[in-house]
Amino acid sequence: MSAEAVQEQGPSVRGRLPPAVYLLSFSLFSMGSAEFLLAGVLPAVAADLRITLSSAGALISAFAVAVVVGGPPLAIVTLRLPRRTTLVVTQVVFAACVAIGMVTDAYPVLLVTRFVCGLAYAGFWAVAAVTAIGLVPADRAARASGVVVSGLSLAMIAGGPAGAMLGYFTGWRGGFWAVAAFTVAGAVLTLVALPATGGHGRASVRGELRVMGRPGLWVVYAVTLLSTAAYMISYNYLAAFLTDITGIPGIWVPVILTLFGVGAFAGLSIGGRIADRLPTQALLAGALGIAACSVLLAVSARHAPVVVPLVLLLGVAGFVLNPAIYGRVFAIAAGAPTLAGATTVSAFQLGISLVPVLAATALDGGGGLGAIPWVGAGLAALTAGFVLLDRTMSRAGSAGLGAGQPVRTGSGR
Repeated sequence: MSAEAVQEQGPSVRGRLPPAVYLLSFSLFSMGSAEFLLAGVLPAVAADLRITLSSAGALISAFAVAVVVGGPPLAIVTLRLPRRTTLVVTQVVFAACVAIGMVTDAYPVLLVTRFVCGLAYAGFWAVAAVTAIGLVPADRAARASGVVVSGLSLAMIAGGPAGAMLGYFTGWRGGFWAVAAFTVAGAVLTLVALPATGGHGRASVRGELRVMGRPGLWVVYAVTLLSTAAYMISYNYLAAFLTDITGIPGIWVPVILTLFGVGAFAGLSIGGRIADRLPTQALLAGALGIAACSVLLAVSARHAPVVVPLVLLLGVAGFVLNPAIYGRVFAIAAGAPTLAGATTVSAFQLGISLVPVLAATALDGGGGLGAIPWVGAGLAALTAGFVLLDRTMSRAGSAGLGAGQPVRTGSGR
């Protein structure tokens, strides 16, 4: 179903998002839980497989590298396939690889399955986002993409921790079996409930690559990468920050970390409701919010009553940008929505992957944990600069997005 077709169905459809959008969110939650689950059971994995903790950590890296480098090529390979087919296939491949990894004790096999899972995850995420905006009117595109991405936030809040808790009682593999089961359920529901679409006969690799050459698109990718690194650098080191500097007992750290996920979910909800009408304002609010929260974390590090609510607000600020980012990408790259979406996923993951490098620079430079939020503030300031550049290019007509300009993804694929 195309955005144009939805627009013709009247106000009842306009007033709410189709159930298929929430189904896509559920599927992303199921698959995304595997990304956050492994970190919670890493010592158990190392002990069970008789490998070092760093070798077990490479399983996380394999997944991340696959998402970064594999998403765009996979988008090209599946360009002419029906979207529903692509979504189901990627979920089935993901679940199969999870299952294979759970029935083997061979570390190399597990490493390969994690890499293939990352490929399938990137392919699903990219196609899911463009499918969601094809199911709604143009003025609800950013909200729809925000709902889909909220599945990832829920995976951070509930999926990963719940899987790790299940693994505590059943062995570390138990959580991954649950991920595989939920992913299979998502694939079946996608096959049954998602509107069928035909192959996109007009799609061409050359045409998609030509659209990908637009400078404005890469400005938005810079916003994506920098903003993700800006909030994730504080989040990744928050446990040590809270215990070593703020002086909060370790038993409270998981609860406080959950606040970040709650804030992320709220940010996606807020961003989804304003991004279609005010994309630049949503992006700026997120970037400046990350900067403000990061600075306040740095200067109030020893004051728990200040730090704890800031964790929640950092989650809100960090994720309020995401719907606007997708709205901008799909508006600029209307002729290459799948490849552009896959590259957006890669930009998010690359931002996360750069965090250890940036943090190591601060820590090795003698700044200590207290310097981490300052790095986040600097990255957020750079993000705001690129947002303003995006606005300037858009006004000049280079980016091709106006507040009322429709996002068109076509009815095919």
